[in-house]
Amino acid sequence: MGEKPTDEKKRPRSDEEEPKEGQKSDKPEKPEREAKPPKDRASQKLVADGESRALVLDDDEDEALPLPSLPVLPVAGPWRSYKEVVAQLASRIVEAQRPIRVLQALRWEHGIEEQFFQKKCRELPNVNEATYARMDLGFDPREKSLEFEEIARDVDEKLGENDAIGAILAASALEYRDVVRMLGMRGTPHFYAFSRKLYGSTKDKFPDGKTTLRDLGHVLYDILTKVEIVKTAESVRNIQAEAAAEELNRRFTSYFGDDTVRVQVDDDILSDAAAGSDYVKVRSGARFSARDIDILEVHEGWVHVATSLNGQQQPVARWLAKGPPRTTTVQEGLAALLEIFTFRTYPRRARRLNDRVLAVDKAEDGASFLEVFEWFRTEGYEEDECFANTSRIFRGGRVEGGAPFTKDACYCKGIVLNYAFIRSAIQQNRADLIPFLFVGKVAHEDVPVLARRVTDGVVKAPRYLPPMFRDLNGLAIWMAYSTFFTRLGGEEISDYYAKLFAKAG
Repeated sequence: MGEKPTDEKKRPRSDEEEPKEGQKSDKPEKPEREAKPPKDRASQKLVADGESRALVLDDDEDEALPLPSLPVLPVAGPWRSYKEVVAQLASRIVEAQRPIRVLQALRWEHGIEEQFFQKKCRELPNVNEATYARMDLGFDPREKSLEFEEIARDVDEKLGENDAIGAILAASALEYRDVVRMLGMRGTPHFYAFSRKLYGSTKDKFPDGKTTLRDLGHVLYDILTKVEIVKTAESVRNIQAEAAAEELNRRFTSYFGDDTVRVQVDDDILSDAAAGSDYVKVRSGARFSARDIDILEVHEGWVHVATSLNGQQQPVARWLAKGPPRTTTVQEGLAALLEIFTFRTYPRRARRLNDRVLAVDKAEDGASFLEVFEWFRTEGYEEDECFANTSRIFRGGRVEGGAPFTKDACYCKGIVLNYAFIRSAIQQNRADLIPFLFVGKVAHEDVPVLARRVTDGVVKAPRYLPPMFRDLNGLAIWMAYSTFFTRLGGEEISDYYAKLFAKAG
């Protein structure tokens, strides 16, 4: 048998084994584990590893809770209401038209008038296609045209081709496109082609299908040239531009209240006065009569500025703050009609508006700048007025004749059509439509569409209305009698009273 070892080999003790009683452990004592505090959710943090995300607690880096998966965002974006879509499209039109300044792009330099008079008014002004080519439009006509075409396509796509509001938006976008194309053709016959398309012609017929604007011009010419122009203190032009601006500022503050409408003197405008979105300019050096100031108050303020402000206050129908050519007849005609309704106009003013129709007609038929200038002179205008009136007709077109700018024919046409609209609305028991002529820059065909969309918030009713349009009772009676007046035999009634007047000697 083998010998028993004298020294027993000791088996190593694991760390988990407790020492025998009385025996001291050589392992450092392990401190007691502290109780975990409640998990503070404010101290949680997110960690990311590639595409996976987990919720990790600061005090336990090894403990993580998975997050719910995030849904994929729709490609089309969030749902948008009809009003949101309309507002977005309208804003694109407003923004796209911002650099377009039609009258600025057609304005002649001051030196052209000086040269014309230096040559004794015997030579055509030196204005041609090259003259306009040197005038920067501030945008590229081709790119701007494509921009408006894209907006029109988006209108059809987002609103549908049969949507009434969409039709207004698309028509406005395409008209701005044609304005851009017209400006790109300054000094050429094609300028007139676009002008006629956008603003109309003296050859256009009224809704009766028979009477042309030219016919109206000749009828009014025969009447107004026989009206004696009575000089009164109110018609004397002895008020300087600065004083006129101060008086108009006072009146507009009273009319518009908290909206700031400023009147300022300007050196660059061609006419005696012009309105913007929230301002009116009067020409430096011009002189005004008290009656002129009365007219500017209603023409520029109550109509042009008021419709701009009413359009600017539209949260959805934002395009109403700006006026493409399709709105010119309503705008200019309504402004001139207000002069009549308020009895502020006078024969010379009415003749000036009508003579513009005849001047456009003569230029359309081939009359040159010199011929139209001489015609104005035979009608009793001062030479500076002759030049101003004639240049309005020929700006942008050809001074040789046959290709004028036809916008000035809109004033008289607008008087007739606005009067007919108002009278028909009252006859058809739709007087509720009449205030919407002031909701912004509109065409007559827009008005019923816009009036229907007040209830659902697409359109906001106009805030600024002239007194006779806030209370339509007076206009209703006026139109009732005017309907009867048109049925009276014109020549027979005139002959009856002619005999009566003859008895008075």
